[in-house]
Amino acid sequence: MADEPAGRPPVHYGGQAVLEGVMMRGQDGWAVAVRRPTGDIYVERRDLVPLSKRVRLFRLPFFRGIGVLADSLAIGVRALAISGNQSLGEDEQLSDKQMNWSLGIGAGFFTLVFILLPALGTNWLSHRLPDDLIFNLVEGLLRLAFFLAYIVLIGQLRDIRRVFQYHGAEHKAIHCYEAELPLEPEQVDRFPTLHVRCGTNFLLILFVVTLVLFTVVFSAVGRPPLLVRVPLQILAVPVIVGIAYEGIRLGAGRERSVLVRAIMKPGLWLQMLTTKPPTRDMIEVAIRALEHVLPPEERHRIAPLPSPVTLTGTGGTSQARSPGGSGGLKERSGSPPGIGGSGGLKERSGSPPQDGDRGLGSAVDGRPGAG
Repeated sequence: MADEPAGRPPVHYGGQAVLEGVMMRGQDGWAVAVRRPTGDIYVERRDLVPLSKRVRLFRLPFFRGIGVLADSLAIGVRALAISGNQSLGEDEQLSDKQMNWSLGIGAGFFTLVFILLPALGTNWLSHRLPDDLIFNLVEGLLRLAFFLAYIVLIGQLRDIRRVFQYHGAEHKAIHCYEAELPLEPEQVDRFPTLHVRCGTNFLLILFVVTLVLFTVVFSAVGRPPLLVRVPLQILAVPVIVGIAYEGIRLGAGRERSVLVRAIMKPGLWLQMLTTKPPTRDMIEVAIRALEHVLPPEERHRIAPLPSPVTLTGTGGTSQARSPGGSGGLKERSGSPPGIGGSGGLKERSGSPPQDGDRGLGSAVDGRPGAG
């Protein structure tokens, strides 16, 4: 790990894949880089003030996990909005109203597939599952099976496979940064697409915590009717997030533990579905996103890259950058409207990793793991 000033926590970076691009998040900002249909790379950077810095409650155990998830969702939605508009032609861009409808439909779909359908399934089997413990366990296993089937099915779609490739590019760029090597496509491409601090791991842990919690609690109170069970499951989501987050925090720094590594292994297996080997032009996009959350003194590690860049900052000024490293900016008029991202953080470390041979993701010092 690179030297850090005494008394300061290590720097964390990470992010997520978006449409035709990558979002990266740092300590004081996030940036999304998108490959436009014209071939250039659009980069938008926004300042970041986490919820934990604005509201004291979200610095406390269990509540901090909820704050981290809220930050991640807010940034992720905004990053997806930016990437959706920049990856489409000017005539195809989505309005705010269309984006809000899309998000509403997505939330409804999540509730239907991962909460309501498993509950309906076990309700239908109720007479064949007389034991309350088995009944609730089957519902939890159905929910997990629906999640895995969903990942497999959407992975067959061409556009989603490209998102999974950008997910792999994000992980490779983070690995290369942590290894303190020059950030150039050839170097970055040497690294694995799996990263133990990926948000996919966190999602899997959420489903497992949900399975255990609902099985134990509902078995203790019997078998609540469907109209009671489903709202309780929805209301319990923040509690589950808080428990899962604290569990990951306990494992942080204990990545050499056989038990911790065994617990994280299924998440790495799941990443074999959610990450794919990226192309070099996708890696270039990931490097550009990471570049704009690094402090200026570290940007010399970015190698000259071929694609032209259009940069929009927090202040709303738009700049065009010629191909190459971090220099050569010239101001340009016509800044696109800002919207902004989500993402997880991964801790810097010193040597190139093998697949999954990294520290735990998400949960240290109130920073989320994702990507």
